[in-house]
Amino acid sequence: MDTLESRELRYFVAVAEELHFGRAAERLGMAQPPLSRAIQQLERRLGVRLLERNRRGVALTGAGETLLHEGRAALDATTAAARRTRRAGGADGSGRPRNRLVLAVKAASSHELLQKLLDAYAAEPGAAEVEVLPSGTCEQGEMLRDGRADVALMHAPFNSLAGFDGEELMTEGQIAVLPAGHPLAARATLTLAEVGAVPGLPLARWSRDGAYPPGPGPEIHDQRQLAQLIALGRTAAVFPESARAWLWAEHAAVPLSDAPPVVTHIAWPAHSRSLALAELVRTATRL
Repeated sequence: MDTLESRELRYFVAVAEELHFGRAAERLGMAQPPLSRAIQQLERRLGVRLLERNRRGVALTGAGETLLHEGRAALDATTAAARRTRRAGGADGSGRPRNRLVLAVKAASSHELLQKLLDAYAAEPGAAEVEVLPSGTCEQGEMLRDGRADVALMHAPFNSLAGFDGEELMTEGQIAVLPAGHPLAARATLTLAEVGAVPGLPLARWSRDGAYPPGPGPEIHDQRQLAQLIALGRTAAVFPESARAWLWAEHAAVPLSDAPPVVTHIAWPAHSRSLALAELVRTATRL
């Protein structure tokens, strides 16, 4: 049997991520015995062992690792299909179909480029409505894969463009954003090591794939929170040069001498056939 049901994939992915049948059953809102039977039936159908079970818990086999990777992608694809179909079938206040694109952007970056893009595209005949969806540091790719976004502004080397089509739009340096009164704010340049080792001024932490990296810095949920914490002298952050556009008077921006350049791309799912998306990309590359 070479076909899999989405229900089977959801069950397996839950067990593979939790590595515990009890926790997976709780996460799925079901009893443990039918979940165990479902996984055993899946293994029999595929003719391979997906999980190694012992007293210490559950571990993935090589085949299980493969199905976890492929299963996540398949579930993302089905979720994305539902979200984009619902978006395409939405209506405006008059009942007419609503032509809309969702653009994911990293919070607090590419402001000038984004404004130019939105203004230029809005001037195009028949332009779709563009909803701008701010995201964390590395969430744009996940938002494209699961259908929350149709297109994204992504930044190499921080974002991976694997699996997406894209066009390069801009290359820029990086800056450290510090409280204006901090002694380092008067420096002409700084290094990444210097910014990461300032006593009492830990670097802010953005969510990556739903989790925050370890460290003493505060967990950041949105741009306004970050701006306020920097102004209060509680944290510092590293951003592309274009982030200067949103800085407050209480902030200082110092160029980083050893940070790699940031390349901004407009990216979209490789299988997209949206005419509105194609026009947005053409507008972006003309800027």
